[in-house]
Amino acid sequence: MSMDKHSAPADFLRLAVRSHPLRASLSREMHIRKMPPLRAPARMLQFVMQVSESEARQSIAAITDLLAAEGVAAAPAERFFACRLGDLGFAWERHTEFMTYSFTVAGGGAPFDLTPFERVPGWIAQLPGVILRSSQIALVDAPPAEADIARWFSLDDLVISDVAQGRARIWSDFRLHPRGFGQLLIEDRGLEGAETAQLVQRLQELGNYRKMALLGLPEAQQATPIVTDLEQRLTAITTQVAEKEADPDQVLDRLSALSAELAQIVARTRYRMSATRAYADICFDRLRRLDVAPVRGYGSLDDFTERRLLPATRTCDAFTRRLEDLSQRTAWTSAMLRTRVDTALARRNRDLLASMDRRTGLQLRLQHTVEGLSVVAISYYALGLLHYVREALEHQGLHWPGWLDLALIPVTILAVGLGLRQLKKVKRPLRSDADH
Repeated sequence: MSMDKHSAPADFLRLAVRSHPLRASLSREMHIRKMPPLRAPARMLQFVMQVSESEARQSIAAITDLLAAEGVAAAPAERFFACRLGDLGFAWERHTEFMTYSFTVAGGGAPFDLTPFERVPGWIAQLPGVILRSSQIALVDAPPAEADIARWFSLDDLVISDVAQGRARIWSDFRLHPRGFGQLLIEDRGLEGAETAQLVQRLQELGNYRKMALLGLPEAQQATPIVTDLEQRLTAITTQVAEKEADPDQVLDRLSALSAELAQIVARTRYRMSATRAYADICFDRLRRLDVAPVRGYGSLDDFTERRLLPATRTCDAFTRRLEDLSQRTAWTSAMLRTRVDTALARRNRDLLASMDRRTGLQLRLQHTVEGLSVVAISYYALGLLHYVREALEHQGLHWPGWLDLALIPVTILAVGLGLRQLKKVKRPLRSDADH
């Protein structure tokens, strides 16, 4: 059977209706966060602004208006957008907790001269959020002079490292300079193609994620004294649980209050601590990919990052483990208290059942006594009735022998006793049927 050669593409296109709803967005996700092409010499400004969810939406609307004022009709889509604004390159990227705004200008000139970025402050002023990090990057194609290095950076904190397998060298003191920026100088020593943009992107991501990771440290330090107090209180409560004379209700109130405070701390810090660990992992991944080599006589990028980031992340990890341990100990103490209460309740139930058994035995004996008295009473009245029968017969002239009176006494008692016993047997099945 022949097939038209033009029908095959249409058949394949019809298969697109069976695509997963997220297929296109997942494909785009693999291509976003890509730094626009860069070549030395060039300069770059980047702002990292922490935003809430509502501020993130406001930022997108504000960027759309700013781009429209610059004659760019396209609106930022999804999580990344890049365009040219005359001689100024612009890139916007949305992250979970923050947004980055990058501005680049090609060409030489003073490495940290802000004149080409004179429009940027007006833009940033219209965007919501708080500035968490702002940095200047100068990309040069020749080694800088020692005098310039001493003028741009603090020599006491100067970090110099070769990166990208020696194809670039970086200088920075990682200080916040008077103009409000951190400064990073990169010398291109043989980067090709997209390597320059990739290097700049990894260096910026390293700094950005390092700053986000450090946000967890103040929160852990602030909550540590509270956790210490909770641990001491839990120790006192656990000791009180072991005391026989302690009031379980009072202990339970104290334990419940402690559990509520602990739950509040966990709810307030859990996200920040887990985010710190995630950001730190990304930092160490970027650091590994930079392939850092130290320069003798100076601090290196990997040493600077690890020396400052590792203690912070370990403090946050230790704080998280303390919370987990405290939660576990609280659960154990609660289980101990519950066991003590259950044991006391079982003991009271045992005593109550024993008391009920004794009471039931007394009731049973009393019932047997009453039944015996009932037999005597009924027999007495029955014999009285027979006495009246005897008198009536004697008035009729019939003689009632005396021995018959003596014989009727045991017979009557026996008959009444058997009758009551039979009556009890009849009532018991009736009661059982009623219960069913």
